[in-house]
Amino acid sequence: MLRQQDVGHRIVVRRIVGIREGRPLFSDALGELVELSETDLTLATAQGRLRVPLAEVHRAKRVPPARRPTAAAVLELELAADEAWPAAVRGRLGDWRLRSADGWTGRANSALPVGDPDRPLPAALDAVERWYADLGQPPMVNTPLPLAAPVGAELDARGWGGRPPVLVQTVPLAGLPPAGPERAAAPPVTLATGPSDDWLAVAAGRKGGLPDAARHVLTAVDQVRFAHVYADGALLAVGRGTVTGQGRRWLGLSLIEVLPEARRQGLGSRIIRALADWGAATGASHAFLQVEQRNTPAVGLYRTVGFTTHHTYLTRTPPA
Repeated sequence: MLRQQDVGHRIVVRRIVGIREGRPLFSDALGELVELSETDLTLATAQGRLRVPLAEVHRAKRVPPARRPTAAAVLELELAADEAWPAAVRGRLGDWRLRSADGWTGRANSALPVGDPDRPLPAALDAVERWYADLGQPPMVNTPLPLAAPVGAELDARGWGGRPPVLVQTVPLAGLPPAGPERAAAPPVTLATGPSDDWLAVAAGRKGGLPDAARHVLTAVDQVRFAHVYADGALLAVGRGTVTGQGRRWLGLSLIEVLPEARRQGLGSRIIRALADWGAATGASHAFLQVEQRNTPAVGLYRTVGFTTHHTYLTRTPPA
């Protein structure tokens, strides 16, 4: 049988769904195990979340992870994410994106090497270094994997290092758990087209300041909402949602933050649900977010609402 160590892994479950002529009828379900209690297990499947009472489980076991996404799928999502986190200063190197935002966040201050740079790879990376040198800032390169593996190999040869791995996680909006019943005293989640000063203060604390370019990154998206949760005049939790993408429309979630004194009250999940409802109404079918692999509390939260890892990326940095 399954154990808590299996949470977060892909499993197959054979469950008993009825009896016919004295024999049990079975149905199989495949997905990521997101919750395991003494009475039930919950799967995130391609059709949505599925809760199975343990009394109905005939057999369950881990299976190998799903196949890696195609290069086209990684490219589509990376471009939607780039649109959702727009750098104030931008350049192009063929298909590659060059981005700068006063050093605020790695995503907005790194090259995105997807597509054809219109020149040999070594010359393209030389051009990236010159572009950032002209701006007076160190170069960085985001390498989505496995799409940008050749770029990563060239950077390895140049002695570049890297920041901790980042998980790009996704979920079909139809696969998110439904909103639970509201507690009578639960503070509401409100969505606004712009961030309040309190919201910006939380973002500044999390990201180490808030230069003018940061405001551009946060607000220069056509479809964007800022989630706030207040109680007795005090801000307890924030979040940001965008809807971007040229083909499939993606809800991008970022800066989901619950202040320490308000944690373990389900506010993070409620913010995700509120932004998901807005995203679905705006035309999004799937959600994505980016989280450092080492941020285990956040990874755990996102797992409970059905997010699974689509691909990863590394932010590469030059040798000191």
